[in-house]
Formats: sequence, structure tokens, C-alpha cells
Amino acid sequence: MRQKKVKYATKEILESYGVIVEPKRLELTDKSAFLEIGSGKGQFITKLALDNPNYIFIAMEVNINVCYRIMEKKEAMKLDNLLIILGDASFLNLYFDKDSIDGIYLNFSDPWPKAKHHKRRLTYPPFLKTYTELLKDDGFLQFRTDHPKLFLDSIDYIEPYFNIVDVNYELEASAYMTEYEIKKRAFGPIYQLIGKVEKHAKEGL
Repeated sequence: MRQKKVKYATKEILESYGVIVEPKRLELTDKSAFLEIGSGKGQFITKLALDNPNYIFIAMEVNINVCYRIMEKKEAMKLDNLLIILGDASFLNLYFDKDSIDGIYLNFSDPWPKAKHHKRRLTYPPFLKTYTELLKDDGFLQFRTDHPKLFLDSIDYIEPYFNIVDVNYELEASAYMTEYEIKKRAFGPIYQLIGKVEKHAKEGL
């Protein structure tokens, strides 16, 4: 869906509010850190950050207009434990050290339905390999979508890289949902997969 242009959504303004607008290495504290890739307008990640002030949450979004909306929520909710990155998931290694993230959330990523575009999916193997490098031992990947073909394909993609601990074909509503999920629940099921990194599995990749 095309996002409405926000008049004040410029890199300069975002940077003035602390948004990371160019790739740089993040120095995470000893607190647990959780990353959402493709945060949209930020309802999911800001609610998590609000309810878990002792953890660090990171919102990564490539669209400058919706990234601005995350920043607005952060300011309104005074979320000192939320970092915002205006950036592309292809460059994750420029931001994070290996074994630095406790959990990664992929919520309603673009399904890229045409076969020639499947390599752009955020659950495609090259991305998954990067996630296993960035996640700590026993770290998790949580993937949520309303697109059944993407979900089934992603199970196959993910299985060699993660220990799949939960596959849910009709996820119940919860306190932590994106704006998109809330809207789409009226039209069909929501699918969720959770996988965990295991040390012996990581060493074999």
C-alpha cells in the first residue's frame, strides 16, 4: 500500500529527534534487545517498549513517511528504550554486532508473490543467515503474516536455520498487534511462526 507523504518527514528532522538515518554501528547495552524489521507506523513495537521498560527495542523501517509516525509515537509515549532506524534490512550487519540481539520480529512483510521476486522476501535464506548471526544463542525469530503462500514458503525457508518451536495457523488477537493486523483480522486468519537459534545449528551454517 502506498503510504501518504508526510510534509515534515525529512532525514534532517528525523535525525534531530534521534532517529538513525545513516548506517552506523550501534552500541547496545547489557540489556536484552529486540528488533522489529519493517515496523510500519510502530504500534506493535511501541506497545512492547512501553510495557517492557527494562528492555531495548529497535524499530527498523525503510519508508521515511511511516518512520516519522514511529518517531511521533516514541515522543508522545516518552519511550527512552526505543531506538528507530530509517534503513534497509539488507544492511543489518552495518548496525549490529554478532550475537547482540535477543529476538527479531517480522510482521506482515511484503509477500513478493512473483517467483522472480522471492529473493526479496525477509524470510528468504540470505536474510535468515544474517538473523542467525545477529541473534544470541537461544534468540528467537517471530514471523507473522496474513499471506498463506508466503507463510508456507517461509516454513520451508526457516526450518534449516532455526528450530521451529511454534506454528500457528489462526493466531488469536493480543495486546501486541500492528495497525495492519488489526485491520486484516476481519478478513481472514493470521499466521505466526516462532523459531529459535541453537548453538550447534548456528555452527553448522
